[in-house]
Amino acid sequence: MRADLPEASPAALAASAELSQRIAAEIAARGGWISFARYMELALYAPGLGYYTGGAHKFGDALSGGDFVTAPELTPLFGQALARQVAQVLAASQPFVIEAGAGSGQLAADLLLALEAQDCVPQRYAILELSGELRARQAATLARRAPHLLDRVDWLDDLSEKFSGCLIGNEVLDAMPTHAVRWGNESMFEIGVMVDAPGRLILSERPASGALLETAQALPVESPYRGEISLAARAWVAELARRLEHGAMLLIDYGLPRRELYHPQRDGGTVRCHYRHRVHDDPLWLPGLSDITSHVDFTAVAEAGFDAGLSVLGYTSQAQFLINCGIGELLLARKVGAGETASLQDLKAQGAVSVLLSPNEMGELFKVTALGRGLPAPLLGFARGDRTHAL
Repeated sequence: MRADLPEASPAALAASAELSQRIAAEIAARGGWISFARYMELALYAPGLGYYTGGAHKFGDALSGGDFVTAPELTPLFGQALARQVAQVLAASQPFVIEAGAGSGQLAADLLLALEAQDCVPQRYAILELSGELRARQAATLARRAPHLLDRVDWLDDLSEKFSGCLIGNEVLDAMPTHAVRWGNESMFEIGVMVDAPGRLILSERPASGALLETAQALPVESPYRGEISLAARAWVAELARRLEHGAMLLIDYGLPRRELYHPQRDGGTVRCHYRHRVHDDPLWLPGLSDITSHVDFTAVAEAGFDAGLSVLGYTSQAQFLINCGIGELLLARKVGAGETASLQDLKAQGAVSVLLSPNEMGELFKVTALGRGLPAPLLGFARGDRTHAL
């Protein structure tokens, strides 16, 4: 156990040990080595044991036992501002919303209620979610906060062949399995995971090949360098773009344009792990107990959408996007609920919005991009401060 992290419960330790054995068995079956991308996939999504599939509490503050707080967990004002952009997309396409990876269900509830208030509630709100535990939590959140709209919501294992409307992905791309690569002076190596003699999971490497090598060679990297390439994120965006007939994809995540992401100062990569509101850099620590993420290459996201026939409708910081969508006006106009004083609610709302907008918090770290087909420009969220030229 790492001394700088909170102690895990016996049940959590047992589940992690079982997952480690499953990973070790796959490594043995594959000749003694798996890619870091495959390890990350197992650590996060192995049925019944992975971080997102094992049933542990993930979203929320430290007091609630969560590992991190997402924007919708901070304040409903995030969803209310986002709803203004979603409404514009729905009005220009179809009244259909898809949310990929809906977390606790807070954003779905906030969006549905805000869209209802704008008289443009979607006919259908589909949630693309693989975790059964999270589906149950999302359903409970919606039943509690928007019971009269629950009949418009359904859960999907996969998307239909074609769809029109608005797809939302908030903190989805960063958790997709990523390949770890080391650029040497003359060769490129893929970093993976093996089992050492005492039976521990350790990182190792072998020469990069195939699509990973081809992609790595095309990146603006000065060797020696170590970083990540998410082939999964590119493929996911490309597949959704192919299926989008009319509408837009709104993707919100932390990341950078390619030239900034692969800057020499970021040598070492961007893989980070989150456990009980602490960040650490050891993805092999107790598999299944930490979230594992990496920064998004927004240039690759734009290229994947463009190559599939979509237009890049905008790219900007989360702060600029929310300001364009009127989060300041929403903060001023919000109604104070019963049970708390106005001053206390005001302080909570102002503090949450400050976190969403501050360049030292989520405001600059998180970016928003829109990829679409058949929509007029500009979209509301990118009317000012658009940085598409930086991709």
